[in-house]
Amino acid sequence: MSFIVNSSIGRKLVMSISGFALIFFLLFHMSMNFVAIIDDVLGTEGYNAICGFLGANWYAVVASIGLAALVLVHFIYAIVLTIQNKKARGNQRYAYSKKPAEVEWASQNMFVLGLIVIGFMMLHLSQFWYKMQFAELAGVENEIAAATDGLAWIKFYFSQTWVVIAYIIWLGALWFHLSHGFWSAFQTIGWDGKVWFNRLRVISIIVSTIICIGFACVPLYFYAVSLIA
Repeated sequence: MSFIVNSSIGRKLVMSISGFALIFFLLFHMSMNFVAIIDDVLGTEGYNAICGFLGANWYAVVASIGLAALVLVHFIYAIVLTIQNKKARGNQRYAYSKKPAEVEWASQNMFVLGLIVIGFMMLHLSQFWYKMQFAELAGVENEIAAATDGLAWIKFYFSQTWVVIAYIIWLGALWFHLSHGFWSAFQTIGWDGKVWFNRLRVISIIVSTIICIGFACVPLYFYAVSLIA
């Protein structure tokens, strides 16, 4: 335990493990959201079925608490590492002499990017989790749609221009945060040789792009549909 709390390597390991877990969640959440587009095109109810499965059920509540704990741990350790890195060598978190310019920029701004991601995550929670799972748990009736009608909430929020713009800004910050964080997490667990440097960079870009484009498709699609309607 002292290794994880007091050691620089231990802290980075916690950041890496929690980061990997959050990336897997984002992949799942992105895939789940994409079902909403399929439902709108085909007239099916797959997305709302998923929302019902992940609503106020005990396993979904436990998973939500676990996810919140992961985000909290990741954020706390990010603060600790940022302070540590500034004391040691400024904003440079990982020492490597041949970083591409975009990697260098993302490395120096990871904490700021993380704050943007956290800030817009609060917006996302207030618009969806609070109106859905929390409302269902608290027995609160929403004026716009039922707590289990996830598709209706998506259509409502993503018909608003400012919401769509906010999500695109969030996804831009998320892309830079993920593309560097995913790559640096592999470095932390030992994949830091010159042979793997470019490979991991490409993998990080591919995964981050899939996640962010997948998420962006939903607000852009439903906003376009709202304009046509």
